[in-house]
Amino acid sequence: MSIIEDVGGQVRAASEEFPVALLGQALEKFGLATERLRWVRQESANPMGVPELSAATEHAESAGYALRVAQEQLSAYLAAIGLTADGAPAPRPQPREPRHDSSPAAGPTEVAPEPAEQVRLRRWWSVRVAELTGGRDSGTDEPDEQLGDPQELLRRVVGGVRAGDRDRLRTELRRAPADVGLGMAALTPPLLRELAGELLGHPPRATDLGRLRGELDGRVRDLLPGLPPPVLETLLTRVCRMPPPRASGEPPHAADSAVTAGVATGLLLARLGRDLPSGARPPSGDAGQPGSGPTRRGSDG
Repeated sequence: MSIIEDVGGQVRAASEEFPVALLGQALEKFGLATERLRWVRQESANPMGVPELSAATEHAESAGYALRVAQEQLSAYLAAIGLTADGAPAPRPQPREPRHDSSPAAGPTEVAPEPAEQVRLRRWWSVRVAELTGGRDSGTDEPDEQLGDPQELLRRVVGGVRAGDRDRLRTELRRAPADVGLGMAALTPPLLRELAGELLGHPPRATDLGRLRGELDGRVRDLLPGLPPPVLETLLTRVCRMPPPRASGEPPHAADSAVTAGVATGLLLARLGRDLPSGARPPSGDAGQPGSGPTRRGSDG
């Protein structure tokens, strides 16, 4: 066995050991527990663990997204070093003479197309962003590998949202690598809760869901016309520390929550006349602790 095949075997083994199935089971049990506790919001003013359960569900979903992205990147790495998914060496491309050395009788040299699976793994984020923003997938966009920080991506997203420019928003999101885009889902929850609290004048609670929906729904639809309706509702229920709405149909796409959270953050910042803090990071403790929220800045974006 060659060194490359040995490395490939170790990479595949690591990918197969990811606890994706266990996370799926945990999410299923969280969903059952949420259904059983749903009556609490109707029968009692005491949430009795509902906020904690919602937070645990959110963390598990984020972990599942991260594991799937990691698996996709490992598969892409295997393809890059010449191994197929089952570990066999990829077929070597036939040597191709330069065009100017070809005999006149020879036809034009054809370049073998890139495998469709490899294209899908590399571009799934860009394709989904195009669907959410109501644009077309040109098939030519490549991620900006220099963009490696979800905070910087969020800053660009906020700029597009403030300008009300859907094309700009689409461009900035599509240029982001998938892992950076998904990173916004971990970066935005404390910001959203802090901003919503500033808008409402108190920490968001269940009775504030309608007002937040009224503030954001129409504007989010303008920027993300392809967004499935349950995504924003789920985001807002989490901001209000409520159980998410009952799931129906297909599970949400991995990119939907991250993109929606970034857009909602930009809309709330614009509504409050604030800029995104330069050092916003997910806090280690409660999002409502002093210093965890955005600081007052100018109103121009």
